[in-house]
Amino acid sequence: MLSLPQLLAELVRLPSVNPMGRTDLLPEILYESRVIARWEAELRSFGVSVIRQPVAPGRDNLIATFEPSNSNAPAILLEAHTDTVPVDGMTIDPFGGVIEGGKLYGRGACDVKGGGVAMFGAFRRLVQEKPANAPRVILAFTVDEEHTFLGAQALVKSGLRADFAIVAEPTSLNIVRSHKGVVRWQIETTGRACHSSCPQDGLNAVYRMGAILTAIESYSKELQARTPDADLGPRTLVVGMIHGGVSPNTVPDRCVIDIDRRLLPGESASEAIADLNRHLQGFEFTAVPPKLVCPALLPKGGHEFVQRLGAAIDRVRGEHEVCNVPYGTDASTIQEAGIPAVVFGPGDIAQAHTKDEWIELEQLEAAAEVLFEFLQR
Repeated sequence: MLSLPQLLAELVRLPSVNPMGRTDLLPEILYESRVIARWEAELRSFGVSVIRQPVAPGRDNLIATFEPSNSNAPAILLEAHTDTVPVDGMTIDPFGGVIEGGKLYGRGACDVKGGGVAMFGAFRRLVQEKPANAPRVILAFTVDEEHTFLGAQALVKSGLRADFAIVAEPTSLNIVRSHKGVVRWQIETTGRACHSSCPQDGLNAVYRMGAILTAIESYSKELQARTPDADLGPRTLVVGMIHGGVSPNTVPDRCVIDIDRRLLPGESASEAIADLNRHLQGFEFTAVPPKLVCPALLPKGGHEFVQRLGAAIDRVRGEHEVCNVPYGTDASTIQEAGIPAVVFGPGDIAQAHTKDEWIELEQLEAAAEVLFEFLQR
């Protein structure tokens, strides 16, 4: 039987990159199928039956269930996504899974294959030890958290029910009860293409977008200056990507930007988009409907389970904090479906998506122990 660090190293060596809309990445590193297959084999190796839940072509969620002896026991969902962000600019082998100095390096080690391994470690102990007071536990490995949350959406649309959910993300073994929401959409400008030697014959879509970008930069500063949420801080807006043109010697007839807007509790995606559109009145552009909408997470129900999880952390680590974070997770999608949810896991968010991503193995082992402590009681 593999140790948890050995298993995590194997999973890091299996690429599961989410292209996030890009078309320039090597197909052999894309999507989650290799990791899902590895999890399926691992679960089946100690007698657990699993269900594959198709989400998109070649992209399946994987669901396993521990059934306790008490049919009236509560149901707990453990959820971890299996995709990672791309690996551009990494200074280490992104799929090396190298262990050095008590840390394991590679893309996904921290976000969030480490968290998935910790959940699996607790789940494996439940199956093997069958503690008398254990709840029903649903272990779900999902796809597409890094881009459009399709995996979590499919999970809750399937009719899955639970009394409480723990979602794996790097929280330094603290409990996250609230986070911002997010909406992502595109703005497009159009022009008229011509040869670059006669630019007066065309209309440059990139120049038109440049004026809009200046206005958006001003708007983003005004947005952050508005009254912040007491726990989550200010609203934010970032233009994260820009595409335009087909060659250096052609006046571009199209330019597109990708916008990421973080939502505070009570804000809707449609309101956020409309607010920016009002600021851009007088410019010619097309707002493309959102590719992603994720609500904010708020403390809502499940308070007894949160206290029990905190007590389990204290038994293993001595102390914990209940935190608020600015990033989004699958937890808000799950909670919107009526399942109270928190975020918990090993690793520090400061290491996620970085050029030398890593996780402390001591935290990996501690997270598995915390989750087992929580579940067995």
